[in-house]
Amino acid sequence: MAELTFTYGTMAAGKSTLALQLCWQLRQGRSDVVLWTFGDRSDEGMVTSRIGIEASAEAMVAGEDLASHGARLLEDGVRILVIDEVQFASPEQVDQLAQLVDDHGIDVHAFGLSADFLLHVFPGSARLFAVADRAQELPLTSLCWCGEKGRCNARVVNGQVARSGDQFLTGDVVPGAVHYQVLCRKHYRTGQLAPLR
Repeated sequence: MAELTFTYGTMAAGKSTLALQLCWQLRQGRSDVVLWTFGDRSDEGMVTSRIGIEASAEAMVAGEDLASHGARLLEDGVRILVIDEVQFASPEQVDQLAQLVDDHGIDVHAFGLSADFLLHVFPGSARLFAVADRAQELPLTSLCWCGEKGRCNARVVNGQVARSGDQFLTGDVVPGAVHYQVLCRKHYRTGQLAPLR
């Protein structure tokens, strides 16, 4: 029986790594597995991991109708769809993914963030929490600089934790004028970043 699963975690917790590993394992001995992304930290059409592995993927545009993409999956005999950065999908796109599962028996494995830098649940993630057959947090978690579990994806702008801004801004956790840092709830709330070394 086909399922829609949502695996989520903070930045740098290994979501893309797990998506790539799952896709690689499934493709051993079968040709009916496709990899999609709704936006990667690198060039379009790639899923990359911070540990250095990557694979070509079909880049989806947030908000676009997925009907033609779904029709192509059916035409090509695809049985398994692995998706990275699914938090950028719209609720309507998530419903279209659920339809692929329910009406056509395609397994959909979706990976992404649950909440943004303001700790608001992404609309696509919220819809997945509502309709997925299974939603599971990654067993590996990123740690805050203090050693506590990192729960919050803080956007850092010019050395300060941002408290406003656009929800959708792709990037990496590499320090710069604008970057992201995973913090525990306390240090997110107080805005305390890792001490300079």
